[in-house]
Order: sequence, then C-alpha cells, then structure tokens
Amino acid sequence: MKKILFVMFILAALALAGCGGGAAAVATVAPVPADYAGKTSPLGADAAAAGAEVFKTNCESCHGPQGHGDGPAGVALDPQPKNLATFAPTVGDDYLYWRINTGKEGTSMVAWKGVLTDDQVWQAVAFIRTLK
Repeated sequence: MKKILFVMFILAALALAGCGGGAAAVATVAPVPADYAGKTSPLGADAAAAGAEVFKTNCESCHGPQGHGDGPAGVALDPQPKNLATFAPTVGDDYLYWRINTGKEGTSMVAWKGVLTDDQVWQAVAFIRTLK
C-alpha cells in the first residue's frame, strides 16, 4: 500500500511540474498603467448583451465568435490573436479596458479609443467575461 501511495505521489508531482509553464505566462502580463489601474465598469448587468454586438462588429474577425483567437482575419496574423476565453480570467477588467483602448504594440491589436465609446469598450469587456 505504501509503495502505491509513493508511486502516486511521484506521478502527481511530475504532472504538476509539467504544468508549470502556465504560471510563467501569467507573470509576463504587463502591469496596467496608472491611468487605467483599478477602473471598473460603470455599466449594469445588461452590458454583456450590448457587448456581444460590439464584439461581433469589431473583434470577431480576429478573435473569432467565441473569442478563441481563431477568426478568419486572425489566422494570417503573427502573433495570433489572444484566446480571450482562456486569457480574460487571468486579468482584471482594468487590463481589458486598457488593452482595448490602447491596443498592444508588436501585435495587430489596434487601439479602439476614439473609435469606440467608453460605454462600448466596457460592454465589450462585459461580453468577453462571458466567453468560454
């Protein structure tokens, strides 16, 4: 019995060690600038429904209908668009609001500030939170 428990412990430790790469990805997320840090949505619970239309019109071509980074325009991009369904849970709303507004240098993520209203950006953030 002790040998079985020991083997199970070793296998579990090896499995956990193999999963260590995910923690590094979270650690490399840029800090939110002071102008955006701590911002929260001023919108209500219905914002995600309106955000679905904002996302479909402006984001879906690159990020795909479920936000998996597999939109028709995204397949040709280097680097590929983020899989928002897996990335969004690792960051705060202030991060998403900042990135949508300012884009991301070195990628094809464009700045939407001045194109989308603040409410539309927050609606998109709310919708992104619903992606699975």
